[in-house]
Amino acid sequence: MKVTTLLILTCTVSLLSVFAQADSENTASFPILEGPYFGQKTPGLTPEIFAPGIVSVDGIYEGDVTFSPDLDEMYFSPAIKGHSYVYFSKLENKKWTKPKKANFTKGKISDEFSPFVSLSGKRIYFATYDPIAPLKIWYVNRLVDSWSDAILLDSPINNDDVVRPTEAKSGDLYYVNESKGKMYYAANKNGKFPEVREVGIAYGSLGFISPSQDFLLVEAHKENDKSKDKDIYVYFKKKDGTWSIPINLGNAVNSHYREGGPTMTPDGKYLFFNRYNEKGGLPNIYWVSTEIISQLKTAYFNK
Repeated sequence: MKVTTLLILTCTVSLLSVFAQADSENTASFPILEGPYFGQKTPGLTPEIFAPGIVSVDGIYEGDVTFSPDLDEMYFSPAIKGHSYVYFSKLENKKWTKPKKANFTKGKISDEFSPFVSLSGKRIYFATYDPIAPLKIWYVNRLVDSWSDAILLDSPINNDDVVRPTEAKSGDLYYVNESKGKMYYAANKNGKFPEVREVGIAYGSLGFISPSQDFLLVEAHKENDKSKDKDIYVYFKKKDGTWSIPINLGNAVNSHYREGGPTMTPDGKYLFFNRYNEKGGLPNIYWVSTEIISQLKTAYFNK
């Protein structure tokens, strides 16, 4: 498994952490969180740490925040003691539940991460790592009040080592081909993905496609110089179907620290990303208004 995925990390984590205790029945110490977006005060154009001490916890690698279309479920993936897991919380009786482990594969696969709730809300895609079958994409289907057994995606997508599935409104899947170090996508053909293609961008990986496929967010080395830290860039889809040049999101998002792992809320209002500003080089999860992207789009197409 390549180090560049930054998804399976060896962390020395106290068993008293919020994640290690998340599956216990004791919820007395969990705060009352009400409203959308996990009950958090929404940010403006200045990035804020998302759910500090609950989702973004010092000393733990965590990322890949994804919400259901109705904003009543949240999934994310922390790495605990060298393994990655998917955790989730639901809005029940107007209050968010304490995050607990999803365990989609019921322990059959050692690591689950990079969850993505489909825009229909009917499916959750996620990536797995296992020494026998490294880096594959799976999914679960929504049942009445639960999820189906985990299903390995039957597609040429899984012919290579792949991570980070995200889905457009059309059902097309975008992902990172770790074997080739590039962004790929597979068009949705009646629920199947029989053909894979390169996205065709200049550089960047660990990307996230917008619902309408009009822009793509990626993390990349600054100016593609691998001696520098990574920043988050956006590509805009042009009228001829090709992608624009990579545009740095600027100082509003990027800093002298490394930034990466962009995701978005399904309503398109907020951008999530990792900023590696903790001691020891671990990230915190930040979120910010996507108005930043809208401003860059207007500037690009009006020049």
